[in-house]
Amino acid sequence: MSVTVRIPTILRTYTGGKAEVSAEGATLSEVIQSLEADHTGVAARVLDDSGKLRRFVNVYVNDDDVRFEQGLQTPTPAGSAVSVIPAVAGG
Repeated sequence: MSVTVRIPTILRTYTGGKAEVSAEGATLSEVIQSLEADHTGVAARVLDDSGKLRRFVNVYVNDDDVRFEQGLQTPTPAGSAVSVIPAVAGG
């Protein structure tokens, strides 16, 4: 399944400056693997050492936060938009 992945500014060095890239996969996990195959280094910034989503990275499939869905097993139907959003903290 082909999806569009929105890349935050901080990760665009891995995508040649592109704000959006295409990736393949029926689940978020497969999409991240596809991203890594085409844009080496992205997965290490999105996943921690145990292969789980990093605490300060939010990922949405369409408008749904995957933390409240099925995590890395969240389905990514063809035409979906996956957004990777680094958390912002401060005060």
